[in-house]
Amino acid sequence: MPAPSPPVDGARVLADLNALRALGAYKTGVHKPTFSDAHMRSLHWLVEQLPAAGLTASIDGIGNVVSTSAKAGAKLLAGSHLESQNYAGWLDGPLGVVYALEAARVLNPDPAIKGAVEVAAWCDEEGHFGHFLGSRSYVGGVTEADIDAARDRTSGRTMRDALAAVGLAGRARVTAERRRHIGYLEAHIEQGETLESSGLKIGIVTSIVGIWQYRITFSGEQNHAGTTRMAIRKDAGLALARFCVAIDERFPKLCGPRTVWTTGRITLDPGAPSIIPGRAEMLFQIRDDDSSVVARLEAALHGMADEVNAQGRCSAVVECIRTGAPAIMDSAFQQAIEDASNAFAAGKSLRMPSGAGHDAQVLSTIMPAGMLFVPSIGGISHHWHENTADEDIVTGAQVFVDACRRLLAK
Repeated sequence: MPAPSPPVDGARVLADLNALRALGAYKTGVHKPTFSDAHMRSLHWLVEQLPAAGLTASIDGIGNVVSTSAKAGAKLLAGSHLESQNYAGWLDGPLGVVYALEAARVLNPDPAIKGAVEVAAWCDEEGHFGHFLGSRSYVGGVTEADIDAARDRTSGRTMRDALAAVGLAGRARVTAERRRHIGYLEAHIEQGETLESSGLKIGIVTSIVGIWQYRITFSGEQNHAGTTRMAIRKDAGLALARFCVAIDERFPKLCGPRTVWTTGRITLDPGAPSIIPGRAEMLFQIRDDDSSVVARLEAALHGMADEVNAQGRCSAVVECIRTGAPAIMDSAFQQAIEDASNAFAAGKSLRMPSGAGHDAQVLSTIMPAGMLFVPSIGGISHHWHENTADEDIVTGAQVFVDACRRLLAK
């Protein structure tokens, strides 16, 4: 094992995170949607920091920052994202970018390290215009037609218009140089309470769940709410409500130990109190790291829709609108994080799956990948109350940098 690297500057890590927090500040969190002024200022801030770590980069044609080092030897890619959900937390994304930046600052100038950390900030991990558009673009998974079709989920603005507004129209997109990197390492807040409730400091991610999303539509008969007898109604809203109850009754018998499912949005048409809904729609999501479990649950959804159709009052259609294969994190990366945790976090670590999606699952399709978690206070994320203790942030940075050192030494 090579000699320990120079120490992490914990005060610098916290200062960097707070500098990014000040851009787009909202209450105790941030509002930094993709291509907003706050997001773009965050990207420019990162580009300005990179030369001090021996790196060069610019913002590419989809809003990614992917830096490069001229130092000889192995290259490790590391990073996360800098945009946020609407009115959300300050660490979801920036923590991983700042850890990667700190690793580059500490390791790249060190002549004992035969290689370098290259820092990346992936655009739109939070899905304002799509799902993991930045990292998917980097691995070659986004076409120009995909960009043409992308719309902001809040405003409906086209991605082309957004890129033009921030000066990125016509700029080339950076794609991966295959075999350049030994792999990709990402850090993130846990976004759950497992580490905090167990008194642990580091989560070693074993797998990242796949996400499957469905649009389930019910069609009935719109009619007057006061004059239509209950016995003859074809209420699409009632059919939807019964479907939701049936899911929660049947899925526990079919799911895996870590399966979760969520009805995220319900709409009734026309949505007036005096009108029986003639149409109803729900957006439904399943997450698991076992594709066979999801296939079983998806078959159950279709079977339940068939039952609705057989009853004759309303019809139901299940449409899969998003699939995302789960990803297994590389065993050597997991071991490097665990060894670093033994050195800097008194071994207070846990191997655990990630219930949230991350850019690491996209990067894992072309290179080995790993993820490190730090505790989230109260398990809160995607809300401005999201937070992690300063002490845990610094410990996480020490473990992350040491894991990078170990990976570059292999």
